[in-house]
This record gives sequence, C-alpha cells and structure tokens, in this order.
Amino acid sequence: MIYPPQCLGCGGLVAQDNGICAACFAETPFITGLVCDLCGIALPGQSDIAVHCDDCLSLGRPWTRGRAPLRYEGVARRLVLGLKHGDRHEIVDMAADWMVAACPPDMPKDTLVMPVPLHLFRLLSRRYNQSALLAQAVAKRLELEFNPALLLRTRRTASLDGKSRDARFAEVSDAISVNTKYAQSLQGRPILLIDDVMTSGATLAACATACQSAQCREIYVTVLARVAKAA
Repeated sequence: MIYPPQCLGCGGLVAQDNGICAACFAETPFITGLVCDLCGIALPGQSDIAVHCDDCLSLGRPWTRGRAPLRYEGVARRLVLGLKHGDRHEIVDMAADWMVAACPPDMPKDTLVMPVPLHLFRLLSRRYNQSALLAQAVAKRLELEFNPALLLRTRRTASLDGKSRDARFAEVSDAISVNTKYAQSLQGRPILLIDDVMTSGATLAACATACQSAQCREIYVTVLARVAKAA
C-alpha cells in the first residue's frame, strides 16, 4: 500500500511489480514476423527459410544468428535508456524474459553467455554494465554458463552516437580482446553475446571477431532492441 507497483514504462499503477501497463504494452514495438536471421531486423514478406537483410549480406556478420525482441523506439527506447543511464535495474527481469523468447530455441546446452564489455573508465563512471545485467539474467533463465569477464575493452572508444556505419566500425576496430585468463574456456564452445542495443553491429562484430580468435564454435547474438533502418 505504501509503495504500489508501478509501470516500468510510464510510472502508472499496475497489478504487480516489474511489469508494464496495458497501454504501454500495446505501444511496445515488438519485432514480429519475418526477420533477418543475422541481425533480427524486421523484413517484409514471408519465408520458410532463413533470410538476410542487405546490410548483413554486404557486411558478412562474424556470427551465426542474431535476434532482438524490440525496435529501438518509443517505449522500448525509454526502457533501454532507463536501464542504461537511469539505474533502472528493475527493468532487467522483464527485458530478459523478452530476450529469451527471441533467442534461437536450439542453442546448445554448453553455450557460454557473455556481455559486450565496457571500458574500465566507463564502468567506473556508470558503476555497472547494463549488458552484463541482461546477460546474467538471460543465462539464468536458459540455465547456461555466464562469465562477464571473458572479453575486455582494451581501448577507450568515443561514443558511437551520430557516427556513420564505417566510422562506427573504425572506432571499435581492435578495441576488444579476449581475457587471456579465460581464453581456454572459449575453445570449442558456442557463444551467446548479449548487448542492450544494436545499431550498425560494429561493437558486436568486434566482440565476435575476438571470440573467433580464441577458436570458439558458433556465435549467437541477442540484444534487447534493434535500431530500425530509416525508410
């Protein structure tokens, strides 16, 4: 009665904690229907086989499959920014449920779950890695091994906001590496990379390339929200 449950999207009253109201749920931009098998972006039409968008065909993603439950707009954008910059850790449980639903159902049981890493200075400034919170929750639901220290961001990169696709890839080039302490644990293991948002995929590509250097097996990618291409 003193602290009634509030909607994670708008702050209105709801029946239980860590949920969103009917109005916010109706406005949440879930990705449904046909999607690119590599980046999860929505595609027009229908298909009985895996299809790839033009960007993924031209870039050659260094991972096996990629998914996202939400488009990065509206309610989804508010949730991501609240988690990323607003200490809204209560969003993690609901977000992880959505991400698990979007994950490939046939991931091997020896899959190793890891987050996209933050540079130490940014981690100290923010005090937590939102991708690690999501990855831990996803791993728990899927009953998979989780290790937040497998990858290191060895170079402090500038913000990617507003940069072109090519500039994003150049900025994160050689900025992420495998933690030598855990390099052996990646050999022959499938990997599930977790991040909050995918725009160009540059950071995820840098992570996947680092994992490939440690001779991992297939690499899966799941993010909470996917930035939609401009029409």
